[in-house]
Amino acid sequence: MPELSRRRRILVLAICCMSLLIVSLDTTALNIALPSMERDLHASTAGLQWTIDAYTLVLASLLMLAGSTADRIGRKRVFMVGLAVFTIGSALCSAAPNLEALIVFRMVQAVGGSMLNPVAMSIITNTFTDARERARAIGAWSAVVGLSMAAGPLVGGLLVEAVGWRAIFWINLPVGLAALLLTLRFVPESRAARARRPDPVGQLLVIALFGCLTYAIIEVPQAGLAAVAPYAAVAFAALLALLWYEPRREEPLIDLRFFRSVPFSGATVTAVAGFAGLGGFLFLSTLYLQNVRGLDALHAGLWMLPMAFLCFVSAPVAGRLVAGRGPRLPLLIAGVSMTACGVLFAAFGAETSNTTLFIGYVLFGLGFGFVNAPITNTAVSGMPRSQAGVAAAVASTSRQLGQTLGVAVIGAVLAAGVDASSYADTFVAAARPAWWIVAGCGLTVLVLGALTTGAWARRTAERSAQRLAPREGRDTAAAVGAGS
Repeated sequence: MPELSRRRRILVLAICCMSLLIVSLDTTALNIALPSMERDLHASTAGLQWTIDAYTLVLASLLMLAGSTADRIGRKRVFMVGLAVFTIGSALCSAAPNLEALIVFRMVQAVGGSMLNPVAMSIITNTFTDARERARAIGAWSAVVGLSMAAGPLVGGLLVEAVGWRAIFWINLPVGLAALLLTLRFVPESRAARARRPDPVGQLLVIALFGCLTYAIIEVPQAGLAAVAPYAAVAFAALLALLWYEPRREEPLIDLRFFRSVPFSGATVTAVAGFAGLGGFLFLSTLYLQNVRGLDALHAGLWMLPMAFLCFVSAPVAGRLVAGRGPRLPLLIAGVSMTACGVLFAAFGAETSNTTLFIGYVLFGLGFGFVNAPITNTAVSGMPRSQAGVAAAVASTSRQLGQTLGVAVIGAVLAAGVDASSYADTFVAAARPAWWIVAGCGLTVLVLGALTTGAWARRTAERSAQRLAPREGRDTAAAVGAGS
């Protein structure tokens, strides 16, 4: 990629952030619309889980393929295809006649979405080559997640009340089209110096692993252990096959050498835990506020605004802290806040008081706002720029897998405990084990933030970078030192 002026770099960042905005806004706004969709499409709890997880599952399965393909054939080209497919999928979702069609169209959306976030992050990584400037750019990128969380519940509530849940998908159409035209005009093409060969076997194993695992978790409350056991067995077999097959390929879909870097491995697991907490938090909160408290979508969105606002405010602060002091402090703040939120709901019944409910939402927003920037920066900082797409895709896959598992596990726990005939009366008690899971996710972020960000961890990242690209060892080692 040619060296760009500062103004052009900022414009490229803004265009990439537009793609993140529509993907993130779509998810947060859709959560607010779940009860409305439940009534309109006659959906069960499992059906609501699938409207979210069908999207995140396809996304998680294809992100690494999209990242490696973009490195091979051109990041701008793949990014533009992703924008077009995501926009078309959004239009189809808005016209879905039933729940089954909506789930299928959400999967179409996800095919496009898989080409957006990891490829956009790869473009940013190759545009902002200075480690500190890149950390600030990633902080701005993370702030867009906060903006989508701040705007999503409110915008979603307004649209659901004024027009209906289908209007949520309409937002993506003008933004997606504008991002497509701006990308065509202003984003330069870039690709890896040497093309990586496709890995169809690895891709099929990833799809089998994620798909079968998610299906087993979501369906076990209704179908029972015996019915989902074959799917769990296939998922386990796919995992073992990946661990055996991928190291034997010269250019694997998942380069397991990445995980010799302790910061990279820590960022991957932290992303799974943090976004599992987010998926579960949003799922529980929107069902509680609307189905138990009886609020409409707009007022439910207003109740969630403190959480979203804190996330929006915290994200750029986290980016500056990562740039100046490294990822440890933001991760510790995130872990403490998210754990405290889960414990407040699970042990002290935060739902029983408006004050404690407000505090719980503030704690989660503060914690999640601090978690995204250190994950992203740590994941890409220690990797050679020639593999930036794959490294960013692994980080993005971890986020989507985390959110998929969060909704699947917490939805399954809720479905197992709630009584359909007395939903409002049994919801809070049924949700307590789920809130303990959210607390466990926060505790995982806290522990990994303390263990994977020290001097020893940075040395493992430097060694991994040198093994992955000896010629780039000095450059990536410097990036690790500044970015971690």
